[in-house]
This record gives sequence, structure tokens and C-alpha cells, in this order.
Amino acid sequence: MFSSSVLSSCLPLLVIFSAQASASHDKSVDDANCDCYFINGSVPEYYTDQMFLDFRSLSQYAGVPDIITSRSKASNADVSSDYFKQKNWTDIWSIQDWDNRNDNGKGFSGDATYLMVNSASNLYIQKNEDDNADSDTYLTMRTKRLAKFQTAVEFQSTPGHFRYVSMRMLARTTGAPGAVTGMFTYRDDTGELKDIQESDIEILTRGPKDKIQYTNQPSYTDDGGTIPKATRNATTPDWSNWVVHRLDWTPKVVQWYVDGIETSSIKFQTPRDPLDMHFSAWSDGGSWSGKMPMNQEARQEVKWIQILYNATDVNVYRRGGKMQKRDDKQCKRVCSVDDAKKAGYVKVLSAAPRVMLAGGFTWAMALTLAAVVWVQL
Repeated sequence: MFSSSVLSSCLPLLVIFSAQASASHDKSVDDANCDCYFINGSVPEYYTDQMFLDFRSLSQYAGVPDIITSRSKASNADVSSDYFKQKNWTDIWSIQDWDNRNDNGKGFSGDATYLMVNSASNLYIQKNEDDNADSDTYLTMRTKRLAKFQTAVEFQSTPGHFRYVSMRMLARTTGAPGAVTGMFTYRDDTGELKDIQESDIEILTRGPKDKIQYTNQPSYTDDGGTIPKATRNATTPDWSNWVVHRLDWTPKVVQWYVDGIETSSIKFQTPRDPLDMHFSAWSDGGSWSGKMPMNQEARQEVKWIQILYNATDVNVYRRGGKMQKRDDKQCKRVCSVDDAKKAGYVKVLSAAPRVMLAGGFTWAMALTLAAVVWVQL
């Protein structure tokens, strides 16, 4: 499962790590009791909390659901297993059931050429039958072209109180051309294109397996024009293999990585306001996804998801399932997920830092031979 808590929104920090702190070592996420997290990369950042969703050892929930060929039944389908009924899932995530019909019931959104329906039946735990498999199971997100509609899947965070995140997933995309898979952040307050705030990782199964589209939306205009500086089509490792995709949303730039290597960076239209996190696999027959051949399917398969984040609920966090106020804003235990040797583990960088927030509020600790790290959020 995953551990999660909701902490204050990020602030500029000056962190001084003590040389007297205990030697750094890897611990499981649940055992580390970290107060904050640093990430590596060309723009190192600080986040107040994290969640880790592990789909690798869930054999008790494994099973591939039948495809539901009725549009209404697909939209109203129950979840595929009890895994998705657990409070640790439902407190954070919501499986979508919307379709792409216009509000007036005539035609489809955008330039879609056929009906697309999101269904909970397309999100399930699957047994790993790979040669030399290193996990028992993984999460599958399925989309398939049927005679009357495209069945698809999307799940998103709920509620959307996340401001700045580092999203990572160990995943691969397989199957037929004509699908789009990936993960993204999203906010749309007005329904107007100009007000959308969105950062995407999009894998197009009709395209080369070494290309991924990275975008700070919108990348087009109401009159059909394009905004080239909003998007990049980057060369990456083969997305049909298991690779770690990563999206870092920071105040001034969004950066993307595959297996720890930076693949793109866009400052233009970096999201400003709190938003939701989404994962999806879909097709609508439009110019972006392309048309999937009849009765074929594509899948996004995920072994784990890890998210470092800051939340907008000021000075509040979750411990033991209860919302509580923090006694103060200090970060006594600093951890790194990037330096840990295994997914789901962290390396404790310091158990006794001194933290200075913008505005001069400080906590002093006994320190000697300190190293200084500036983190601007």
C-alpha cells in the first residue's frame, strides 16, 4: 500500500546538515519517519511529504476482468477487486466514469471520431507472467476499441490540494496503435482553454517507441493554432520496456526524466495553482490519439507509483488517519528517495538539521562541520 500525509505548502529553506548526525542509511518509507524530502536533478527541490503505491505483491487481488461491451454498464461498472475499495485507496484516488460526449448530447469533444467511455473495469491488478519476472503482480490500465465505443480508464487524486509535486512511476506501455497513456497534473476552473493548467507525460502508441510528448498545456489555441514552446517531443528509452517516468512540477519550471536522465524541461506555462494528479489510458479516434484498430487494445502497466508533494492545507498533516496540526514547521529528519537503493525506501540524510524558513524563523540545533544546501521553492 502507501503512506501519506498532508503538510503545509512549500517555503524557501536553508538546511544545514550536521556532520554529527547518524550515518545515512536506507529505511522503508513507513519506518523512516521523514519530516521532509529532497530530490536530485538539475533543479533540486524540497517536498514536505510522499506517498508510495506498490502493486508488486498483490496476488490476492489479481485477475483480468472481462471487457464490458455495454456503454452504460461500462460507465457504471464496479471496481475490479477489493483493493480499490480500501480506505487507503479511496481517501486519495477516484476512478473516473465520464465519457467524451458534448454537454448538448450531440457529437464528441474536440475532434474525436468515436465515443470514449471511462470504466472502473479497466483498472485491475494482474499477475506478472514475464520471463524472469521480478514482481508477482502489477497494475494494469486498459483501453480497447469496441464496435460501439472505446472503453478507457482514468483515475485522479481527490481532493486536489497538491501544489508542486514530483511524480514517478515504474511502467511500460504495450499493445495496439491508437492509444495515449501516461500521467499528468491538471486544473481547469472555468472550462476556458486559456485557464487550463496542465503538465503531461503522453505516450502515443502509434508513434516511435523512443519518443514521448511532454507538454505544459494548452499547446493549441481556440482557433486551431499551435503553441510550439508549450510542448516537446523528446527522444527517450523504449517506453515498451519497464522504465521509471518522472515529472517534477516546481514553481518556475516543469522537468521530465526517464530512468533518472532528464528528457525535457519547460518553463513556459508552468502551473501556478493547486491541482489534481491523473493517470490514464485512452483513445477517441481523434488526430492526437489516432484510431485504434477494431477489437484491439493497449495497456499501461505499472509496478509502483511514488509521489513527493506539498499540500495547500497550511500547517496540517495526516498521522494515523487523523488530521492534526503540526507543533511547528521544523524539518528534523531529512530524507532522499533518489539516493535509496530500492523503490519504496528512503535514505536518511540527516536526523538533526537546522532549518531556516524565509522570513527568518529558525530552529537551532547543536551542529559542527556543517554543509549548506539552498532549496528555493
